[in-house]
Amino acid sequence: MDIKLSQCFIAVDDHDRALAFYRDVLGLEVRNDVAFEGMRWVTVGSPAQDVEIVLEPPLADPNAAPADRRAMAELLAKGLLRGVIFTADDVDAAFERVRASGAEVLQEPMDQPYGVRDCAFRDPAGNMVRFNQPRKQ
Repeated sequence: MDIKLSQCFIAVDDHDRALAFYRDVLGLEVRNDVAFEGMRWVTVGSPAQDVEIVLEPPLADPNAAPADRRAMAELLAKGLLRGVIFTADDVDAAFERVRASGAEVLQEPMDQPYGVRDCAFRDPAGNMVRFNQPRKQ
């Protein structure tokens, strides 16, 4: 059996701000932009990969109770929902590009004991976004 990752989901509270980050800062391409029952899903991905990131509402259920919507919005605002890790061929260059965009820096580039050099930011919705590359031996 051959299994591959197709999509992953990241909750966002403002799709236009999310696009400004994922498309304009990170350079991901927009593959789909769909509205349904007052909600919006935008799919982005690296031109070098088939995997897609779906930028979705914090609670993508049109029948969700208002209290549940508020709870999810609060979790998103605290940065407690999803995150994503990208690989980069030059973490330091990626760090400088993302930092120049004004994104909140969580961790400057550093060598980790588990064999990668990485850095971390928050996207406009508060999700953690990490970049790593294998350390050169």
